[in-house]
Amino acid sequence: MRIKSQKDFFSGLLFMAAGTAFGWGATDYRLGTSAHMGPGYFPLLCSLILALIGLAVCIKSLAVDTADGERIGRWAPRPLVFIVLANMVFGILLGGWPALGIPAFGFVPATVATILVAAGAGPRFRVREATVLATVLALGSWLVFVQGLGMQLQSWPDFMAG
Repeated sequence: MRIKSQKDFFSGLLFMAAGTAFGWGATDYRLGTSAHMGPGYFPLLCSLILALIGLAVCIKSLAVDTADGERIGRWAPRPLVFIVLANMVFGILLGGWPALGIPAFGFVPATVATILVAAGAGPRFRVREATVLATVLALGSWLVFVQGLGMQLQSWPDFMAG
């Protein structure tokens, strides 16, 4: 059988893998019944739906010719590394890493650092543009989440907050 759309085929496989992984993780929680749902019921249901969507996309990629059915291009390691690194930086700076002695820096510095690292994923990196973008997005996020929605997030490092 010939794959008619590689993009659809591999995205379907990715959906099925993610659905299977999250479904497997959901089984660690009590499922309950439809009338009395436990904490694992909804994640298991969502992961099942995601896996079924992935299966449908894979089947469609084998049966239907699409306009974008060309082969998938080469791996792009630079964006992959920078985006994964940016997510790691956000998690470490937001909550700290006590085992390594890294304190929590707070929401605003973590957001700024994340945007600066993620900006390195693009084909051209301009420090000035990235800094302006990071500042505007971090302050806007702080206004929306901390001030507007009242989320209890540490906004600044302890030494700045007092």
